[in-house]
Amino acid sequence: MSNLAKKIAAPADPVGEDSVKPRYLESLHLVERLHRRLLDVIKDEFERRGRDDVNSVQALLLYNIGDKELTASELRTRGYYLGSNVSYNVKKLVEMGYLHHARSRVDRRSVRISLTERGRQVHDVVATLYDKHARTIEPIGGISGDDFTRLNQALIRLERFWTDQIRYRL
Repeated sequence: MSNLAKKIAAPADPVGEDSVKPRYLESLHLVERLHRRLLDVIKDEFERRGRDDVNSVQALLLYNIGDKELTASELRTRGYYLGSNVSYNVKKLVEMGYLHHARSRVDRRSVRISLTERGRQVHDVVATLYDKHARTIEPIGGISGDDFTRLNQALIRLERFWTDQIRYRL
């Protein structure tokens, strides 16, 4: 039996204080909570500007599209839209004039989406908010670039771990 198989088969302390489980569960909770909080921050920014034309999930979708031309499925795989139906939100954003929507010339089954000028304005509100955060997060929030580097490395490893769980059925 390989060392990895032994570690998986016989965890040293599955429920004790030294176990990774409580910290892993706390991290899962924090990631979920942070995403919800991000949506709250975006919602608050739009409310401060007196805008109620789009919700925070829709604003995040428009931000993530940016200058690109994507399909709805590409958009879905690029971002995490907690509890939202991407197709529904894309349809609403097209109806409200925030997105262009056209059949692909190459694959007629595929629909390509891109921002209208109105969608670009929403994108710019979120971009301005993120720029403000980038300028103030270290002096006010106490989080340095090195902190983000370590955090991002850990999150990338966690994503890879989860991907391997699915891909290799571990």
